[in-house]
Order: sequence, then structure tokens, then C-alpha cells
Amino acid sequence: MPELSRSHIQKLIKEKMVCVNGKPVKSGYRLCFDDSIEVSIPEVKEPEIEAENIPLDVLYEDEDIIIVNKPKGMVVHPAPGHYSGTLVNALMYHCKDQLSGINGVMRPGIVHRIDMDTTGSLLVCKNDMAHQNLALQLKEHSIRRVYEAIVTGNLKTDSGTIDAPIGRSPVDRKKMSTRAKNGRRAVTHYKVLERFGDYTYIQCELETGRTHQIRVHMASIGHPLLGDTVYGSSKVPIRGLQGQTLHAKTLGIIHPRTGEYLEVNAPLPEYFLNLLDRLTKK
Repeated sequence: MPELSRSHIQKLIKEKMVCVNGKPVKSGYRLCFDDSIEVSIPEVKEPEIEAENIPLDVLYEDEDIIIVNKPKGMVVHPAPGHYSGTLVNALMYHCKDQLSGINGVMRPGIVHRIDMDTTGSLLVCKNDMAHQNLALQLKEHSIRRVYEAIVTGNLKTDSGTIDAPIGRSPVDRKKMSTRAKNGRRAVTHYKVLERFGDYTYIQCELETGRTHQIRVHMASIGHPLLGDTVYGSSKVPIRGLQGQTLHAKTLGIIHPRTGEYLEVNAPLPEYFLNLLDRLTKK
């Protein structure tokens, strides 16, 4: 049953959905010759996602797309443990039934994602035509995505390129790594905007868009993002900081209907500006 993961099968055994010779058994049962194994797979029911009146910071909107400035701490789409308060819940209220259905009921309109604690520009599609067009632009790496971040340490060079494949970490499956066996090509171009001694304010432009790309790449050269407890230190040096200091500032696309270049810039969030101010005064 290659379509089922080991953990899924173990869950089915615990829930007595796996029977040997007509009787439920525990995972430690040793099979004998001629044993008859029956596995019952319950139908997967996706929870109903409700529209919620959550304020949105809309950077651009027309009949095909909407670009929002996502706040820190907001999950993009519903997932186990986060079925409400997500960006999708807010979009469903704002856009009513005008969201593309390509990614199903859990991720309507979502063509790309940014992490919960990353702020800034996020593109959402209102119809399947726009979704298909922009998904292709993403695949071809033709969407311009520029981020701003604060990293720990003082970068040696004023600019550089990190070209290192990214895949699932062989040590921790919840993390991404540049040491994965089957990593996919990932390229990040960075340049220094300002130096603060122990920290560096940088701009990163993505050539590819892998999961956690900037976080993994900067950590791989010894400069993890400030506040990133997953790829950097478990202790946050600045009190009250929640998650990595990363902002998706610029998003540039070819509009799916007009064919013209459209670029949107999300202003830096207040917490980021306050951090820069504090570091400047140090």
C-alpha cells in the first residue's frame, strides 16, 4: 500500500481498522502463513472552512488577483491545529466566492505561501485562469520576489549569491537543509543594506522559491535570521521578538489578463522598523 505512510498505517492499527483473520490486532502481531489481512481506510473528510471578518491590508486588487500584506503570526491557510484565524478565512469573507478552486477547499486562491512569522506581500488568485497563469510563472521562476531581513553576525561581503540545493533534512524531517540527498536547486542573491556590528540588515532576491529558502540559505553560511529559533539559536537575543525577522517586500508579476508587468511593495511592519531603530541607537 505505497500510497499510505507508515504513520498513517500505525494510526489505522491503533484505531482497530486493521484486522487479521477478521479480528483487530496490535502492531506487534506476528503474521503467519495464510493469514488474511483486511485494512479499512475511512473516507477523508475535509473540515468546513468558515469565512471570518478579519481585517486585510490590501496592496492591490482587481477582478483576477488580490495582493495582501500578511501580518506576523498569521497562518496562510487552514491546517491541523489552525482551522480559523488564517489568511484564507479572512479572504473568504473579503472575496466571498471569488477565489480559485484549483487547490481545493483548504487553500482556495493560494498560489504560493510565506511562513507564519514572515510578513509582507502575498499573491492570491480569484479565478482558475489567473491561478494557472501565475502557477506557471512561479514554476518558471519569472515572478520577482525581494525580501528584507536582519541576520545575526556581520557579513564579510557586501553582496553575494548562495547556490545550494534544498530538501528535507536527513536528521529532522520538520526542517529543510542544504545537506539533503535529493535537494532541489535553490538560488538566493543577497546584498547588505546596513551593518550593526552583531547584526546585518540585508535584502534577498529569490531566483527559486523553495520552502524556508532564505532561512536555510542564510543559516548555511553562518548567518541565521534574527529570531529564527528553528535554523538559528534557540534563544532569542531581543526580548519580545516572535519568529524570524523576514519581510516579503517586493512582488513583481506579469498580470495574467493584461500581460503587463505589475509590481507591489509592502511597507516594513512596525516591529521591524522598531528593531532597526533600536539597532541603530546601539
